[in-house]
Amino acid sequence: MVNKSSSLTLNSIHYQRDELVGLCMAQVVRGDIPEWDESIYRFILEWLSADDFVVVQTSGSTGIPKIIYQPKVQMIHSARMTADYFGLDTQTNALLCLPVSYIAGKMMVVRAFVTGMNLITVEPSSNPFGELTEKIHFAAITPFQLVHSRGTLDEMKIDSVIVGGGVIPYDLEMNCQRLSSNIFSTYGMTETSSHVAIRSVNGAQRSPFYEVLKGVSISVDERNCLVINAPGLTPEPLITNDVVLIIDSSHFEWIGRFDNVINTGGVKVFPEQVENKIFPLIPGRFFIAGLTDPVLGEKVTLFLEIGNKDPEQFKDLESILKNVLTKFEMPRQIIFIPVFALSDAGKILKKLIVSTFLKLR
Repeated sequence: MVNKSSSLTLNSIHYQRDELVGLCMAQVVRGDIPEWDESIYRFILEWLSADDFVVVQTSGSTGIPKIIYQPKVQMIHSARMTADYFGLDTQTNALLCLPVSYIAGKMMVVRAFVTGMNLITVEPSSNPFGELTEKIHFAAITPFQLVHSRGTLDEMKIDSVIVGGGVIPYDLEMNCQRLSSNIFSTYGMTETSSHVAIRSVNGAQRSPFYEVLKGVSISVDERNCLVINAPGLTPEPLITNDVVLIIDSSHFEWIGRFDNVINTGGVKVFPEQVENKIFPLIPGRFFIAGLTDPVLGEKVTLFLEIGNKDPEQFKDLESILKNVLTKFEMPRQIIFIPVFALSDAGKILKKLIVSTFLKLR
């Protein structure tokens, strides 16, 4: 059994192991509490079990969803790395507002076990800070929640808000510069139990570069994709599909996904960079992908979720995009999708949407 703390402060009440087990068992068997709340109690029981691992599902946003058996010792190590970076301890009020079905939510619970911080739980929503009365020092949210929480975050002055599960678009990052809360973008994945690098989005320490946590070293392979060496988190170096620019031994700049790159007429276009440029110009969800083209090899394609809107409303979009995109970045085709397929974590399932479109056309 992994050597770990078995007491937890939950919603300002401290529980020893036996009390915690009793509480969780009672809540799980009730059958009348919300699923998001019940899943927290179920995970706590899983964490306190004799198993040396936790069952985790990946989100499926960058590939086929899969089940991972994550060693608890690695999750504890990750929690300690985050605690050291942000100074989390028994005086910290931390907000859990992410689904515990995925690694980001699970790790908030683990950090509370490891540090003794007070874990305040609320239902995951677009603005989870809206009804809070307690002072919050640390929280983890998604870019979607950041969009809808900016006003509240400016009022709350939270010490550290980490944003993961997706890239923070350029326009959104610019809008964060006025916030009084400190916003951090994180880089990591399920396989590393959470983030291995952090970038300050606003404030005096704002930077375009990610800083790796203590105990993590980085390099690149022949594709210029990031290789993570973190012995406490993964037994072997982890080769990613993220194209990066290494700045020094502890800093890198994220460029985009290697498996997303579009080779159009011999020019490589990274969809993520195009998406950042056009984010303020398109209301609603969208993404950039490459489709096969007989002349160019691949063509830059804009997939746009229209919902109940009339596609005619977007007739001037092409001329608007020309103002911010280069010739090779310009979409050669715009595809209107009624509703995007999303993961349980709210991520756009780009590969599924593209493959579905290709099958139906």
